[in-house]
Amino acid sequence: MTDSVAISSHDPAAPPRLDADDTARNRLVIGILVVSTFVVVLNETVMSVALPTLMVDLGITAATAQWLTTGFLLTMAVVIPVTGYLMQRFHTRPIYLLAMSLFTAGTLLAALAPGFGVLLLARVVQASGTAIMIPLLMTTAMSLVPAHSRGRTMGTISVVIAVAPAIGPTISGLVLSVLSWRFMFVVVLPVAVVALVVGAKKMVDVTTPREVDLDVPSVVLSALGFGGLVYGLSALGEGASEGQAVDPALPAGVGVVALVLFVVRQVRLARTGSPLLDLRTFATKNFTFSIVLIALASLVLFGSLVLLPIYTQNVLGLGTLETGLLLLPGGLAMGLLSPVVGRLYDALGPRPLVPVGATLISVALWLMSLLLHEDTSIAMIVVVHVLLNIGLSFTFTPLFSASLGSLEPALYSHGSAVLNTVQQVMGAVGTALFITVMAAAEHTAAAGGAGERATTAAGVHLAFLVGASISLVGVAASLLVRRPETDESAPLPMAH
Repeated sequence: MTDSVAISSHDPAAPPRLDADDTARNRLVIGILVVSTFVVVLNETVMSVALPTLMVDLGITAATAQWLTTGFLLTMAVVIPVTGYLMQRFHTRPIYLLAMSLFTAGTLLAALAPGFGVLLLARVVQASGTAIMIPLLMTTAMSLVPAHSRGRTMGTISVVIAVAPAIGPTISGLVLSVLSWRFMFVVVLPVAVVALVVGAKKMVDVTTPREVDLDVPSVVLSALGFGGLVYGLSALGEGASEGQAVDPALPAGVGVVALVLFVVRQVRLARTGSPLLDLRTFATKNFTFSIVLIALASLVLFGSLVLLPIYTQNVLGLGTLETGLLLLPGGLAMGLLSPVVGRLYDALGPRPLVPVGATLISVALWLMSLLLHEDTSIAMIVVVHVLLNIGLSFTFTPLFSASLGSLEPALYSHGSAVLNTVQQVMGAVGTALFITVMAAAEHTAAAGGAGERATTAAGVHLAFLVGASISLVGVAASLLVRRPETDESAPLPMAH
């Protein structure tokens, strides 16, 4: 591999060089995108503790209810790879309005849904908007923010992308403790409407689109590949019931084959300059190392998000509200630290930060594998969970900056699409891995005569043990990430 991609910074797809007079406009655009993205990303995990309530209210099984989360992730995995094309072909403002309109319409539909079918459709519409918004935020930030202060901006973006999913269960637990499940959407709807109205009035175009072709076979292969893989892994994570019509291995296998064909086609199309997802991003070693670490961190984040509520409710006997509150300090710690880590990144680069984060993640996972049993104190769980989230904050923020900052500007949109696709896929991998390992350990413990609480505790123990072992790879890989070379085509410094 080479250290940089041989693409001219004068490529028409590259973001234009901006004058210092555009500072106020840039801040307004990024501010609108940050607030909007936080709102849409929050909905990714808001359903996690609401499923039991929905099963009773809608008269559906657990396997059916899980589709409200799986369908969201599946839609994200299918739509995100297309965003690289959208952000090259269209102006910023219409893309933003499309994303927020989809999310707002989906939220309203969910609040009014008369049954499961409409609610599932609403989640798909919500996810379509979310899938566009996240890469739009990252690409716009990379285009407008100068290299020397990107860490600070990425620290804010980390709050959106990593913290919002972490506090989603807390918010839903609080809402469900006093109101019906519909209010999870009713509460969000006014915020989404305000963001849409403000964006319609204030959002301006900050990039120059160019004529690019949309390769339809690539779109089909992408949908089959990423969609099949996420569906198969999610179904595996849910635990296949005896009556399940499709073996999760089938869609996962189709996904793998489609992804291989997708990669081959993108490499071929790169020679003509019109791939759906430009994989020349991986020719930059720093981008590749950073993406590997982002993948591992996403696996840990989503795996722990699904496993800890199971442990606290099925082993410790806590309710949804108590579980949400227990997870809140960790989410707050990540939110408070991410901007600080961003400033440290601007001053020091990733090398002093990423190894610290990877080590803290590993330590937290090893502690969870050793300390989580039938009688673990809540205080201990909170402390270890906070430690895990501190490690994640020291990891995500520098890696977002280092990965995208290592690319030529012409590849920003493709890099953000790759990054966010990897996050979604690895979220599904983490969920499937942790749940599958837990189920296997539960089966072994139950065969040995252990009680229900003991079997679940044994399953959680082994799942975190596997996660801790994987985290050692992240610790080693964290030593390979470097500060990107200063991008000479970056915008002029913004006033502070």
